[in-house]
Amino acid sequence: MWTLFMHALSMASMQFLFSPEFYSPLFWHFFQFPLLSRSGLLEKLIENCSNEDGSRCVLQLHELPGGAKAFELVTKFCYGVKIELTSLNIVSLRCAAEYLQMNENYGEGNLIAQTEGFLNEVFSNWVDSIKALGTCEVLPHAEDLHIVSRCIDSLAMKACADPTLFGWPVSGCTNVQSPAGVVLWNGISTVNKPQSVREDWWYGDVSFLSLPFYKRMMQAVELRGMKPERVAGSLIFYAKRYLPLMNRQSSFKDTNHVNPGTTIPTPSEADQRALLEDIVDLLPNQKGVTSTKFLLRLLRTAMILHTSSLCRENLERRVGAQLDQAVLEDLLIPNMGYSVETLYDIDCVQRILDHFMSVENTAVATASPCIVEEGKLMDGPDFLTPEMLVANLVDGYLAEVAPDVNLKLPKFQSLAAAVPDYARPVNDSIYHAIDLYLKAHPWLIDSEREQICRLMNCQKLSLEASTHAAQNERLPLRVIVQVLFFEQLRLRTTVSGWFFVSDNLANSQDPNDNLGIPKTDGSHQVDPEQDHGAGVDDMRERVLELEKECLSMKQEIQKLVKMKRSWNIIPKKLVFRQKSQRCNSK
Repeated sequence: MWTLFMHALSMASMQFLFSPEFYSPLFWHFFQFPLLSRSGLLEKLIENCSNEDGSRCVLQLHELPGGAKAFELVTKFCYGVKIELTSLNIVSLRCAAEYLQMNENYGEGNLIAQTEGFLNEVFSNWVDSIKALGTCEVLPHAEDLHIVSRCIDSLAMKACADPTLFGWPVSGCTNVQSPAGVVLWNGISTVNKPQSVREDWWYGDVSFLSLPFYKRMMQAVELRGMKPERVAGSLIFYAKRYLPLMNRQSSFKDTNHVNPGTTIPTPSEADQRALLEDIVDLLPNQKGVTSTKFLLRLLRTAMILHTSSLCRENLERRVGAQLDQAVLEDLLIPNMGYSVETLYDIDCVQRILDHFMSVENTAVATASPCIVEEGKLMDGPDFLTPEMLVANLVDGYLAEVAPDVNLKLPKFQSLAAAVPDYARPVNDSIYHAIDLYLKAHPWLIDSEREQICRLMNCQKLSLEASTHAAQNERLPLRVIVQVLFFEQLRLRTTVSGWFFVSDNLANSQDPNDNLGIPKTDGSHQVDPEQDHGAGVDDMRERVLELEKECLSMKQEIQKLVKMKRSWNIIPKKLVFRQKSQRCNSK
């Protein structure tokens, strides 16, 4: 006689000892028959292991899927004991049945057919499909049987479908019920449909999947035509769950989708690095689908985790393509380099800005720059082009990094000069950044001061900025002269406008003459010619006064250039500044 010995207590095997010493031959045959009649593998192994000398025969099933628990359920099934099929054990039973060759050739309604029928029911339910897919992570045989792909396709189909077709709640519990309290066998309700269902209802469930399965899930929903905004939303949710460095940043305090009672172990740094790189690859390529804030947070986290250069370059290109949607707070990325010269990563922002300008230049290669009047800029942001928004952002960034004493002049110049002149209709912001830089770097020589001041256009300074610049001792003398010169030019334009108005008034005629209407001889009627003449005389007197002040200012500027004295002569110009202000107000 022989003995069947199965050792499966270690990892993926189980031990059973059948010895004929304790049973009669008839009972022994009856005991082993149910197993052999249902499993083709066991029948072959026992036939090959039969020994004529009656020595003990040992069979080891180390590769049995599901281990001891699965084999116990298989044994109960063979002996006719009722077993409970659930979404948590169905995959292991299906794999074990395939491994043991329990097909229809060894009995009608064998375990393969039974588990396949129940799997189809599992795939029709969202919650059961999520649980079944989770068990596939430790069962490599599930991939060979296409259980993983079938389960992911089922989930992708439900995630892409109209959420109003599903009962509420769709996920979160095994007993899905409709608002009326009717249990739904497959999670689909045809009565009492909710008025509205959030499109992100499935984010939380799929976030518990492992990264390989989650990647395949995202690829499946994208192939089924899901909106890029929803794909990006799921990726953001997944990243916030498994990247603790992103949750520590101030802009990510939203925990609406995270269950407070759920504790997620912190992944290792290597796992977080791999996760971040995969998320970047999965992000939709469409501009504006993923928020610039999230992309900048990803970029900052990528620098901390030291991801690959390809990953960081990808993020920089994505941010550069929609830099006009960024805010200054998120652009202040700390310097993570080994040789930390500056507090913030200036080089990273420079690369982002260069990519933005290259994209914009390609888009408007055949179009001329847009000229926007200063008056329209005050009406609201609707008139601001992307270049103007980025110019304001860069000027604000320069003002933040200017006080850094380690910031070199070439870096400051390169970043400021990357923005074209037409993108700055008003140069007050860049002047403010230059002033802060000069204040933090008092050791700059005159040539360097003049060099950095070339970044601004004195002609585009507002009245307040011009007043401040005329009294700024940190500016080179040549720049102050330019500011005064353009103010004089602006004043001349005002004077010319007064002359034009006065000439039009002098040459104008009474409207009644042009219409041929006779004049009445009222006693209190004022002669229009006398009224216009008095107005012209008064205007001419004001114009002459303005011309005298302009001439006085011009003489003062000439004196300033010839004498080349130091800054103690600057306060004398304040008198003329106040006069020019009165002229402008008049």
